[in-house]
Amino acid sequence: MLLRFRGLNLSQPLPLFLRHPKTLNPTLRCLSSPSSSQSQAPLPSSEPAEWTDDIVYLDESGDVICSGRGLRPAEPGRDAHVLDGGLLRPIPRSAAASKLVELARRWRWGPDLDAHLDRLPFPADPSLLSVALAALPASDPQPALSLFRWARRQSWFAPSDSTYALLLERLFAAADFDAIQSLFDDILKAATFDDAEPSSTSFSSSLNLVVQYLCQASKLEISFSCFKKLRDAGFREFNTQTYNSLITLFLCKGLPYKAFEIYESMESSGCSLDASTYDLMVPALAKSGRLDAALRLFQEMKAKEGSSRPGLPIYAALVDSMGKAGRLDAAVGLYQELQSVGYRPSVTMYVSIIESLVKAGKLDAGLKLWNEMKGAGFRPNFGLYTMMVESHARSGRLEMAASIFADMERSGFLPTPSTYACLIEMHTAAGQVDPAMRLYNSMTNAGLRPGLSTFTSLLSVLANKKLLDLAAKVLLEMKAVGFAVDVNASDVLMIYIKGGSTELALRWLRFMGSAGIRTNNFIIRQLFESCMKAGLYDSAQPLLETYVGSAAKVDLILYTSILARLVRSQNEKNERAIMDIMSSTKHRAHEFMCGLFTGPEQRKKPVLSFVREFFQEIDYELEESAARYFVNVLLNYLVLMGQMNRARCVWKVAYENKLFPKAIVFDQHIAWSLDVRNLSVGAALVSVVHTLHRFRKRMLYYGVVPRRIKLVTGPTLKMVVAQMLQSVESPFEVSKVVLRAPGDSVLEWFKKPIVQQFLLNEIPSKPDVLMHKLNVLFPSSAPEVRSLSPPKSLAMSR
Repeated sequence: MLLRFRGLNLSQPLPLFLRHPKTLNPTLRCLSSPSSSQSQAPLPSSEPAEWTDDIVYLDESGDVICSGRGLRPAEPGRDAHVLDGGLLRPIPRSAAASKLVELARRWRWGPDLDAHLDRLPFPADPSLLSVALAALPASDPQPALSLFRWARRQSWFAPSDSTYALLLERLFAAADFDAIQSLFDDILKAATFDDAEPSSTSFSSSLNLVVQYLCQASKLEISFSCFKKLRDAGFREFNTQTYNSLITLFLCKGLPYKAFEIYESMESSGCSLDASTYDLMVPALAKSGRLDAALRLFQEMKAKEGSSRPGLPIYAALVDSMGKAGRLDAAVGLYQELQSVGYRPSVTMYVSIIESLVKAGKLDAGLKLWNEMKGAGFRPNFGLYTMMVESHARSGRLEMAASIFADMERSGFLPTPSTYACLIEMHTAAGQVDPAMRLYNSMTNAGLRPGLSTFTSLLSVLANKKLLDLAAKVLLEMKAVGFAVDVNASDVLMIYIKGGSTELALRWLRFMGSAGIRTNNFIIRQLFESCMKAGLYDSAQPLLETYVGSAAKVDLILYTSILARLVRSQNEKNERAIMDIMSSTKHRAHEFMCGLFTGPEQRKKPVLSFVREFFQEIDYELEESAARYFVNVLLNYLVLMGQMNRARCVWKVAYENKLFPKAIVFDQHIAWSLDVRNLSVGAALVSVVHTLHRFRKRMLYYGVVPRRIKLVTGPTLKMVVAQMLQSVESPFEVSKVVLRAPGDSVLEWFKKPIVQQFLLNEIPSKPDVLMHKLNVLFPSSAPEVRSLSPPKSLAMSR
């Protein structure tokens, strides 16, 4: 029988096992132990039958080395000895382990491997399995896993924590996480085989390794599931490294609150915290806003014996989080502490604390650290420059903002449009036109497009400074870059109108027309009213025509305001211009005015009916206040024109329509009063005459005489009404805001002829007053007026 050892190292002669030591099997030689050189034992008496075939051992060239009877088991499967010819020799454990390694590497897995392992010439045991597993190559976990699965089915198998740890290491190196999970289930079953709870002493190392390896591989769901299974099963031997692995994984996945749960579980289990735990948890707690917990853990870390000083990342996280949370005193204290323990602040820390101070409005402290940062050789970044410039600008420190802005440009940073906009807006708010325009020109020269707010602030300050030509230039540039300029142009126009610069407003409106920019009817109306106030009637006329031509409705208030200008006008030329403007309104009030001054033949109805018809067409729900304003101005105009009868008709109809509902008060026999405080001068005079006429009727014809009569005028109209009544010797006494008289005195005053003429017709003229005085001096010459004497029955009853 010829044997060739295939698969061996052929660089040496072929082996002759235990006969020629120089030609030993290289695999067995490298795994042999000192026990292999023990003395030869004699053949026992119960020697089994000898083999008849010879075994010839050949070298590489095919030459015969030797021949003889080969090795055979003394008692196959039960004894770890072999017969070498006639000698009984023990099998070395290294040779047995090498046999396991050889079979596992050759067959790898499957029934062939199991069959060869079942026919081993020696019994295996757990220690032999451990040696074989350790000898298998770490790069290929399949042979080791197959050998382990075969051993697990044997009766001599006993689970070992070191064996599981070795297999887990091989599987993790090969990234076979499904096998790791399967092995974890096996470990868990082995741990709960005898007891209801896992053994915390036998497999703690391997169970911790499973969680750690899965965490290192970023298997979030699987690792946390294994951790939860162990915790639910009652496993309490998690080590610090396992907790740290889970915390690291959750933080990397952006789940800080799950990391905090693991940390709380770690604290409740009594597991000690190491430096890695502090390095993980303090920044995580700080960044998540749990500042008190972070500070507590930070102080615990410093107070722990044998612990090193906190690292710079911990200080940086605490300073950053404290600053962002507004706890500036704590942030500055930690900043000073890290300097005192020998750390040099990083540029990131400088940026963080300066931003916190600046955002909190502590510009002086921020500027101090800014200078310290530059003195330390750090260069501020673009964002910090921008914040410093904008913060100082918004706080009104324009000089410092301009200085930092210039330093920013010298450092090679191109300011953003927002930085330019902030500086321009702050300069314009301060009314500084020249710096604002320089910044605007620098911005446009740099190729940046100003925003809408920048253009708006520039136009506002230019309009307020009355720099119309410069404002027109900026507006055209705004239009050229694509912004809608109608609203901004109208805003500039309103600034001129509100500022009383009517001439500039008219110039700006002409510029808007030439540039094709339209404005709204509201601003046209405002400009028209400004022109009316300034007496620019020639400019007001085309504005009103534009207003009416754009389908805008001239309301009663606008027409009344024009009428009020006519009342105050003292120039015939201006009066004609105002009359033309009133005609251009095309308002129905103008038709009423024209009809009021014509005769009854042309009106074809009495004045009172004509007035009632006009006031019936007014919508009092919408125009009540406008109608009241119109009555006041119209009565001024009618009194000024001497049209007392027409004025009394207007007042009568206005009172009938309850435009002045609380003007006249009849308090039975106690007091009658007339309140004219809210009326114009003409309306007050007309209302006094008309109301006194009503009082006269009640007193003379109906015999009702009150105790007193009051005319409530207020301080403004007091003298006007008093002078009118004084011309007819009225009994009213003048006080601060009221004209009052007893009812009996007023009754006697009503009986005088001039009072009858005064109340029935109109305000007496100077000749009428002179004739009244003559009649008083010479009563025999006074004509009798029967209508002034009360009827007999009334007089007797009185």
